[in-house]
Amino acid sequence: MMEVLLIKLVLAGIVFFAALNLAGFHTWVERKQSALIQDRIGANRADIFGFRLLGTLHGVADVIKMFSKEDIVPARADKTLHTLAPFFSVFFALAAFAVIPFGDRLILGDRVIELQVAKIDAALLYIFAMLSLEAYGVILAGFASRNNYAILGGLRATAQLISYEIALGFSVLGVIMVYGTMDLAELVRAQGRMIGGWLPLWGIVTQPVAFVVFVTAALAETRRLPFDLPEGESEIIGYFVEYSGMKFGMFFLTDFLETIVVASLSTTLFFGGWQIPYLMPDGFHFPWGGVLLVPNLIYVLLGVASFSIKGLTFCFVFMQLRWTLPRFRYDQLMSLGWKGLFPIAVVNIVVTAVALVFFGKAS
Repeated sequence: MMEVLLIKLVLAGIVFFAALNLAGFHTWVERKQSALIQDRIGANRADIFGFRLLGTLHGVADVIKMFSKEDIVPARADKTLHTLAPFFSVFFALAAFAVIPFGDRLILGDRVIELQVAKIDAALLYIFAMLSLEAYGVILAGFASRNNYAILGGLRATAQLISYEIALGFSVLGVIMVYGTMDLAELVRAQGRMIGGWLPLWGIVTQPVAFVVFVTAALAETRRLPFDLPEGESEIIGYFVEYSGMKFGMFFLTDFLETIVVASLSTTLFFGGWQIPYLMPDGFHFPWGGVLLVPNLIYVLLGVASFSIKGLTFCFVFMQLRWTLPRFRYDQLMSLGWKGLFPIAVVNIVVTAVALVFFGKAS
């Protein structure tokens, strides 16, 4: 029992260390990628002993600045809720990573280790629950501040999350129907099959419409451009307007954590997770009949590398969208959710059900 607990603690440490550091690295990527798009140099001033390291030290400077800034709580605010709100956001965003598998089973002697912090049969429901609870941090921040602009941001966030969570949930129903499971590790393994020996049976192949709906709705869940109506710097400076210091930093961190969660989920549900075409647990099995056997450790490391590259690619694409598309008007945001994504997701479920009657499940 102690050995199992130790393994889980090590896995949790690896996952949360990677997620937090990648979220911090996102601050540099956001500055540099936006600078390249806008033909600027970007962050390049912070240095240690003259070493600037391409501006990566700006993230360190940001953390030092936020920890050293005064923590101000408005006189009329609910101090307890005002303090709890950013902790709600960060905690539940981090908790969502617990069920995301980042590799296949690692075999060490007679010990089989699932590269997943918590193996839950209904992992998708768990993730949606965590992301829904994370929204309470945003709502509490708006209402606890007792600031009209913050309340407006909180109301916008509430309406946006309700609208897009429905489309988000409906989009993954098609994936669940095709692969027959909500266990993310088993869902990834089901995507390891090949169509005709050549084409991987990934979610993007079986559910392309669901992929578009999922990514669009999930980006709206992250409240990042072009869906950042709860903030809207040019309009209201929303729900976190009365926050300073590291409390503001925690909301800032949550935005990047949610982006990584969405990238990880997109990889897991639609791009085979850790799967590599033609790579099976015992090695590569090529369509022309060739076989290249590899040890379990190499197989697992290749899978972790595959998952990481796919996830980082999604992060890059999301950042590109963030600096390319303009912000929607609020009526456009609501129309897209209720009149666009929701009906498409429902039709996709019906079409998937009809297809399953004739062709059966993918696993």
